[in-house]
Amino acid sequence: MRKPALLGVIFVAIVLAVIVYSTLNLAKFKVEVCMQYNGATNCRAASGSTRQDTLRAAVTNACATIASGVTESQQCERSEPVNVRWIKGD
Repeated sequence: MRKPALLGVIFVAIVLAVIVYSTLNLAKFKVEVCMQYNGATNCRAASGSTRQDTLRAAVTNACATIASGVTESQQCERSEPVNVRWIKGD
């Protein structure tokens, strides 16, 4: 195998290893959140590196299917969760 091709293969392997390693280590927190909006309830889980970002992601995911449009989504996301269950990191 020629030197440039070998260097390319090594570079790609290193990049993939870094991606896999960082993906496995970022999820320090995991939470399941249930949101209620306009009479509908939806529960979603999210993982993240900080407690606040993880909770925000779960709330956004839960509101995404029960609210339509930007205004309703923002109203849903500003409301209090019906249930919060920390699966990891609590």
